[in-house]
Amino acid sequence: MKARLIAAAATGTAALFALAACSSGSGSSASGSASGGSSGAVTLQFYGADYGTGPANSTTKYWQDIATAFHAANPNITVKVQTVNWNDFPTKVSTMIQNKQYPDILEGNPAPPYAQSGLIYKVSDVLSQSTMSNLIPKFLNDGAYQGSDYGIPFTTSTRALYYNKKIFAAARIASAPTTWAELQSDAAKIKAKGSIGYGLPLGSEEAQAELLLWFLGNGGGYVDGSGKYVINSAANVETLTFLKQLAASGVTQPNPGGTDRKDVWSDFAAGKVGMVLGSPAVVPIIQAAGVLKDGDYATADIPGKAGPLKATLGVHDDIVAFNANPSHQAAIKAFLDFAYQDKWQLQFDNEYDLLPATQTAATAMGKDSPMFAAFLGNIANSVNYPTTANWTTVENQIKTQVGQAITGNPAQVLGAIQQTASTGS
Repeated sequence: MKARLIAAAATGTAALFALAACSSGSGSSASGSASGGSSGAVTLQFYGADYGTGPANSTTKYWQDIATAFHAANPNITVKVQTVNWNDFPTKVSTMIQNKQYPDILEGNPAPPYAQSGLIYKVSDVLSQSTMSNLIPKFLNDGAYQGSDYGIPFTTSTRALYYNKKIFAAARIASAPTTWAELQSDAAKIKAKGSIGYGLPLGSEEAQAELLLWFLGNGGGYVDGSGKYVINSAANVETLTFLKQLAASGVTQPNPGGTDRKDVWSDFAAGKVGMVLGSPAVVPIIQAAGVLKDGDYATADIPGKAGPLKATLGVHDDIVAFNANPSHQAAIKAFLDFAYQDKWQLQFDNEYDLLPATQTAATAMGKDSPMFAAFLGNIANSVNYPTTANWTTVENQIKTQVGQAITGNPAQVLGAIQQTASTGS
């Protein structure tokens, strides 16, 4: 999702990404060759999501640069790279898996469903110990299935409340809201001055992130402490009912249930919206729009019902390695160890304004980019999406159906999603 950095203080949360890290180990060397096990020429198939906005910053180029550098150090291993637009990614991957056209390496999907089907390697089978131990533990643990790690975190992100300081000043609002009541009051003041108070994206792009952040603000969430789905809990129904009322009051953009995240972020960058929830990826959108200067906006803790969120959303996209061709295992390990160097991790982060998945890259980013320190600081206390095997199915239903609650019945919408979640969880 995008390029360059700048801006912000306070604390935040989020959904998006980074590459990874420190390498070398028994299977490979970050700058050297693959060790024994792959005799003769090997061709690996890499398939991933494209986080770019067009040919100029396509993720294909990023991965191809790694593949080319790796091949120069390992002439007997070629990596063929293919990426697909993020919006088309779920369908494309689903079709590939159904047709048993497994790539050697897949980036962009959670690991548990593949682990449940016995299709992928454990992380320890395809990463050296030094690389594996450098991954941020919280995100590594999210990719576990039945006590073993399968998903390798690749990109990460957290979220914060972005607010337009110029709009706030015009509406005579002194500081960012800390509660739902304050947010609604501030949004009404902003609307009275002719701007959109709060950008509420419950369209199909990323409704699951926006919704979870609001759920967390009322003590809710997608699962309880035992990992059981509680999507239609009383707290969650209350939260979605509040969002319906917020939209009905006219302080959001029209049709929140059909509005995607990219649209409210663009409107915020254009100076049309007072408040949105966002990741570091909002920054390049603001820069590209050229409307807001660095001092015209800021970030703050996300408001909850009674106070700021103490734990916010932390998201990550994972890499998994398929075991369909056992003779490729050593080559996969060599490539992944090579790719998880800080050099490549930080290059990805700087290009797409996401956060690292490795400890050394996160430390480096915190020193070089102080404006991201707040987002990085939220990782330790972040809440992540469920790791149940059917989460992808549940997530897709949330994306496509939860927006209906804005004009419909929140309890019924959440009840239908809960019914799906309870099947096969």
